[in-house]
Amino acid sequence: MAEQPESTGAALAAETDAVILVGGQGTRLRPLTVSTPKPMLPTAGYPFLSHLLARIAAAGMRHVVLGTSYKAEVFERYFGDGAEFGLEIEYVVEEEALGTGGGIRNVYDKLRYDTAMVFNGDVLSGADLGAILDTHHAGGADVTLHLVRVPDPRAFGSVPTDADGRVLAFLEKTEDPPTDQINAGCYVFKREVIERIPAGRVVSVEREVFPGLLSDGALVLGHVDSSYWRDMGRPSDFVQGSSDLVRGIAYSPLLEGRTGESLVDPSAGVAGGVILMGGTAVGRGSVIGAGSRIDDSVLFDGVTVEPGAVVRNSIIASGATIGANVRIQDCVIGEGARIGARCELQGGMRVWPGVEIPDSGVRFSPDA
Repeated sequence: MAEQPESTGAALAAETDAVILVGGQGTRLRPLTVSTPKPMLPTAGYPFLSHLLARIAAAGMRHVVLGTSYKAEVFERYFGDGAEFGLEIEYVVEEEALGTGGGIRNVYDKLRYDTAMVFNGDVLSGADLGAILDTHHAGGADVTLHLVRVPDPRAFGSVPTDADGRVLAFLEKTEDPPTDQINAGCYVFKREVIERIPAGRVVSVEREVFPGLLSDGALVLGHVDSSYWRDMGRPSDFVQGSSDLVRGIAYSPLLEGRTGESLVDPSAGVAGGVILMGGTAVGRGSVIGAGSRIDDSVLFDGVTVEPGAVVRNSIIASGATIGANVRIQDCVIGEGARIGARCELQGGMRVWPGVEIPDSGVRFSPDA
């Protein structure tokens, strides 16, 4: 089980701005993101962003700037000024997409301190934030990157470092990467470095900012560890990340003492003979009929699962209805959709909001 990371940088964190980039449209998770920004999707009982904010607060940071764009109003309506988390949250809206580097530069005027810790808002991580800050300040770095070791780095760009932890290069995906270290989407910047990023245009940190810093002789350090890390952008990763939080494999302060095989909101109704396994999360007001089995899945609020249904490795959005004796595996069911009795859905099918599939007993898959 994951344990709360030991933070040694609380004093440093108190004088660090936390910047979270949450402007993306979440296209890989459609149809879930048609009406909801990806960081606000229910994940292990809470909007995904809530878990990150709780970790930021636990590390000792207090001032948070959210860089928003897509459905920006949803964030402020839910989190307000951040007082519920013991934080002070401010919001900056990108009127048009600026890329990661441009998004960081866009929040510059809201920064209060000489150090800013920047987070990609779609990454689930177990890194010790205080330790990353320690690395940054002890090394006198201009920028410090959190680098995580992964078993197969071929799917990612790799970031080699020397014996002193200095970043040597930023390499594109390759079949023969020189290191198992990848960019984990968390950076610590000196404020003056952010000021030098070009304003008002699209800027990539990976392709422009970081390589430019290396060319200029800036000190860019890597904080390397093997902590939990997952990009939550695809349905399979979203399901796995939520499951790992529920089971305590990934740590969240919001779930202390509540981890296990399932997480069921107290307002949900679960009938007799129901099996909930694999880190399944069941949202508010959902109803699960007798004899159903839900395995390694995420059920949003107000979902109805009729008797005898089996749902595996899937996401069921708010207000959807899963008919009696339905079989669903590796699918995404959109908001308010209805899957009729005895249907079988599998193989990565995505059902869009409001769609109704009649009772049939027919097997559906993307290739059918």
